This record gives sequence, C-alpha cells and structure tokens, in this order.
Amino acid sequence: MKRFAARYLYTLTSVEPIENGFVEVEEDGTVLRTGSCAPGEEVLDGAIVPGFVNAHCHVELSYLKGKFRKGTGMAGFIDQINELRDTSSLEGKISALKTAMDSMWEQGVQAMADISNCDDSFAVKSQHPMYTRTFLEVFGADPNTCGEVMEGVRKLQVKAAGFGLDAAPTPHSCYTMSPQLLTASSVAGLESGYLSYHSEESAQEEEMMMSGSGPMWDNRVTNGIPTPPVTGTSSLQYFLDRLLAGGLKAPVKGNVLVVHECCLTPEGAAVASNVLEHPFLAVCPLSNIFIHNNLPPISVMRESGIPICIGTDSLSSNDQLDMMAEINCLHQAFPEVPLGELFSWACFNGARFLGKDNVLGSIEPGKKPGIVFVYEAGHSPSFAKIKADAKEGLCPCLSANSKSRRLC
Repeated sequence: MKRFAARYLYTLTSVEPIENGFVEVEEDGTVLRTGSCAPGEEVLDGAIVPGFVNAHCHVELSYLKGKFRKGTGMAGFIDQINELRDTSSLEGKISALKTAMDSMWEQGVQAMADISNCDDSFAVKSQHPMYTRTFLEVFGADPNTCGEVMEGVRKLQVKAAGFGLDAAPTPHSCYTMSPQLLTASSVAGLESGYLSYHSEESAQEEEMMMSGSGPMWDNRVTNGIPTPPVTGTSSLQYFLDRLLAGGLKAPVKGNVLVVHECCLTPEGAAVASNVLEHPFLAVCPLSNIFIHNNLPPISVMRESGIPICIGTDSLSSNDQLDMMAEINCLHQAFPEVPLGELFSWACFNGARFLGKDNVLGSIEPGKKPGIVFVYEAGHSPSFAKIKADAKEGLCPCLSANSKSRRLC
C-alpha cells in the first residue's frame, strides 16, 4: 500500500478539496480510501488531483515543435501546416511523439483523446501506459473522393485494431471536407460511440461559412481548393445539420466532442444540446492564443451546462503539451471559475467523454485514476507540517507557473 497526503486533496467527487487530505492506494494504483490527516501529520505542500485526461491532442505532429510562427490566424496557420507537414523522417516523427507522450505521462496525463491522420503513433500508443482513444481524422473537399477516403480510413481502423487500439473515423472540420464526406465520416465514427470535431475555432472560420468571405475563404480560392457551402449559419450548425442529413435522428446517440468553439453562442449551445444526446466541449486555450490570440467564451460554455474538457492541441500550435499550463492559463483568464471546477474539466469530464469515468477522473475507492501532485513552480516538492492557519478554500500552490508530476 502507498499513502500520499497534501495540503489539498481534490477527489473531484465535489469541487471543494479536502484540506490536509490523504489517499491510500494499492501497489497497482487502485484507490483504497481517502480522508483527513491526523493533526501533526506531514503533508506535501501543494495539491493532489486525479490523473489528467488530455481531451484533444495531435501527438503525431510533435516533430513540428518550434517550427511555426505565432499569431498568423487560421489561414496563415493552415499554410504552415501544408508547408511543414512532411519535413521530418519517419524515425524523427516517432521519436518526437514518444518523447511527447512520455513527458505527458510524467506530468500526470492518464488518458488522451488523440487525433491521427496516419499510423505513425500506433506502435508507441500500443506499448504506452497512457490510455488513448484514437480519432482517425479524414479530409477531402472533393465530393468525388468520398468513397475512396472512407475506404482508406476503414483500412487504417483495421490496422489500429491490430495494435489493440480503440480507434474509429472522425471528421476534421467544416472547411476541409465535402458535405458528403463530413456526413459519411461522422456516421462511421459514431458506430464506435465517439466522435471528435474541430468547430468554430476562429472568427475567420465563421466568416467563411456565413458569407463566403475573409482570409480563409480567399486562401482556398487562391490555392484552387474547393470551398465549403456558404450556409449563412455557424460552422457548428452546419456540422449538426450534416449529422441529421446522414439519417441520424436527434438526439444523436454517442459522445460527441466539439473542439475549440471560440465563437460559441448561447443559441448554438442550445441547438447542440438538442441535437446531441451527449455533447462535450473541449477547450485548448494556449493553442487559441498561439494561432489567433483569442480565448473561448467560457461564460457561455458554463451557462450551457455542456461538460467542458481541456486539451493541449499539438506542438504545431503550442509550445508544450502541458495540462497544468492550460489550467494555469484558464485560471488566470477566468478567475471566477473555481479551481476544483477546472480540475474537473481536466480530469473527470475528459474521462466521461472517453467512457472511462468508472476507472478514471476522480479519486474514489476502486478506481485507478493516477495520482498527481500539483505544486508551485520554483519550489521543490516538499513536506510541511499541517498548519492551523491554512487559508480556507484556497489552494496557494496554483500560480501562473504551477507544475505537476505523477506520484502514482
């Protein structure tokens, strides 16, 4: 048996922590019990939380770290992706993604919803202690290639299954796919019960869909790439309409994650809640700042009641794949959100989306969520005697540069 104690224990059975709390686990990490420490017991000077769930990552793009210019907007970012996507050897790509996964694991990421466009990451994932669900993302703006693209992704799904991975097709976005492919890949993905979709990532995306104008529209026209239909509605509404066009009936069954949603409105959230049986939102704040210096409308998201998850996106649009850095960013930008709620987004809600909340996401007896220590950067993780004057309800360990490391 192992015992860990800290000034604050976030079991996430509620948003409030246990002050001077402990957790005891089996050697394999299965939680035995939690509780309050005895007076005088030494505790870690920080917080204990469950293992994180990275709800949106492109780990196979880790070889692109440090190669992208910041602040280009989505049109400029897409140009860089097209320019730099194949600028490394296969060995270099695999080495970079393994390093990234190992780093996330050490920082306390227990599970990941990962986007893959090829099989580069399959072998590493199959041997890694981190659980991953792989979303096999497809592209294809030409409607005549829909059948060919779907045949290819089905073959990739079979290959992923050969590595023992949970994997299924998923659509990319409104602007990289023909209406036919968006519908076909969504219906195919939902056969697994899970779907992930990039939606309303920027104002440029909305301008393109609503009026057929703006930098992203011009970029596609200039490069001879088919443009998406001008619907006069949001890209989120377009996605929901394409689901129903595939013969699915509202509420559409399955766990559907819409990623980014930087332009989400209360009306859009209400429609998503009506059309989708189990909608989820994924925010990737540091990626949004990297590309277009913007943040998602957290107040709208919270008021919608749709569960919020946290992801890191990729090292093409982020300097690091660090869940605590994402939490720090949200905590600084939205101080009205309780810290326990942020941890719930980063842990429990991600586990719910992946269908793993019976094992992950909270520190409860019988679960095996991973045990993570959060501490103030610049201070070595240390023990301290329980102090009677501890500030009630606060967690002084979280600063703008708080760090995390795995305990179990």
